[in-house]
Amino acid sequence: MRRSVSTAAGLYPGAPATRQSQRVGAVVRQTGRRLLEAGPDGRAALLPLARRGFQLASLGTIAPRGVTITQVPGTGEWVRARGVGESRPVLYFHGGGYFFGSPRQHRGLSWRLSAATRRPVLMVRYRLVPEHTAMHALTDALAAYGGLLAQGHEPEHITVGGDSAGGHLALSLVHELKRRGQPLPGAIVGISPWVDLRCTADSHRLNEASDTLLPARRLAWLGRYLAATAPADLRVHAPAEGDYTGFPPLLLVSSSTEILRDDSRHLAKRAAAAGVDVEHHEWAGQTHVFPVFSDFVPEGKAAIRHIAAFLRGR
Repeated sequence: MRRSVSTAAGLYPGAPATRQSQRVGAVVRQTGRRLLEAGPDGRAALLPLARRGFQLASLGTIAPRGVTITQVPGTGEWVRARGVGESRPVLYFHGGGYFFGSPRQHRGLSWRLSAATRRPVLMVRYRLVPEHTAMHALTDALAAYGGLLAQGHEPEHITVGGDSAGGHLALSLVHELKRRGQPLPGAIVGISPWVDLRCTADSHRLNEASDTLLPARRLAWLGRYLAATAPADLRVHAPAEGDYTGFPPLLLVSSSTEILRDDSRHLAKRAAAAGVDVEHHEWAGQTHVFPVFSDFVPEGKAAIRHIAAFLRGR
């Protein structure tokens, strides 16, 4: 872990949460968590919940002047901060439980990621449930990665990343590339990744009260729903349990108080045991996928700087 990136401001993994972060967490609990807890479980509840989720996420849709947004029909959108290079793209998958979310919703993260890394970010618009399945999303991820290769990008110069369900998709993609014998990307970044749809890790129980966004019961139901629409294959059901031999360098960013905390801890241990170059940055007391709230949370900006430091030279 490169603590020198932000230690002057007291912003590094493990440092106490700032007051700004605590205030944002309280707001997220009163809005986002209540939203996710509302309504009955079931397919019919997903679309209305997604629409309300889009409204909740509207604060993160603004990119400043100098940031270029280029739509790519059938794929997503390129996000380029001023002065970025073109040879080392970031292929990124937004979160949203596979049932809501979009590149537009994540622009508050994608432009900061582009500016910090000095790289273009391709935010993928993958198919969502309930109209589609997680396997359709994996097909879209493969197509987006293949598109970058077809454009002449070297695989070792591509970073694959994602947050929450998008982190799950990023790992599923690399497992599938390995299974097919195709070239793997140069690095992987997962922000609060959901790496086991079975939701069996202890933190789903231990952090149920401290997680400001995700209700454990709702996520467990969603995991069962997604798993029921996919083959009994670790690529989709539990990518954390896959074979990580030969995987590229991996950075995991998570929070000590989220229910997905142990997903990252377990994944980091398994990948390291397989010989992967792993960094796990566990931040104290942060909201799930807190870099998305970087406009309001200083730890979010700091985490993105740490991501840029991890990718430097890769």
